[in-house]
Amino acid sequence: MTAAATVVGGAGAVATAVPFVKTFIPSARARAIGAPVEVEIGDLRPGELKVELWQGKPVWILRRRPESLAALAALEGQVRDPASAADQQPAYARNRHRSVRPEFLVVIGLCTHLGCSPSYIRRDERGHELGDDWQGGFYCPCHGSRFDLAGRVFKGVPAPSNLMVPPHRYLSESKILIGDDSVAGGAS
Repeated sequence: MTAAATVVGGAGAVATAVPFVKTFIPSARARAIGAPVEVEIGDLRPGELKVELWQGKPVWILRRRPESLAALAALEGQVRDPASAADQQPAYARNRHRSVRPEFLVVIGLCTHLGCSPSYIRRDERGHELGDDWQGGFYCPCHGSRFDLAGRVFKGVPAPSNLMVPPHRYLSESKILIGDDSVAGGAS
């Protein structure tokens, strides 16, 4: 009788504990609102863009080609904040390529003018309105703002500042965590 009571009591304790423990796991809604998001980037080929949601905003992860990175220096006289001095990114992204690892750009995909979502346009897809010297980047069709492949805004367009870089860190060679850069200042 004692053994049966212990088994039934133990089963009742487990049945009660499971829902209680589940309350500590963030819901899908909570994760969408602001919890960090893990993203697999190992499958991105050079020139490819991946879009993930974090805090209800599109986050763009672009794997840049070596020639795209080399072209960033030539654009410094054409962009408003070439050294990323304005507070649009964590300290570890205050550089010409605006990223922890030059190969990967991680930015929030919303124009800093009115919050529209610009289009990623590669150099070989440029439209006539972007000019023959277009090196590729992001173009906001709402009001004509242009950003280079580092998310730096060009001079003479409505957008006042560079695209924002969210806090992020590398979990491995092929995975990043968007929304948390608490380990080693994001350069993990």
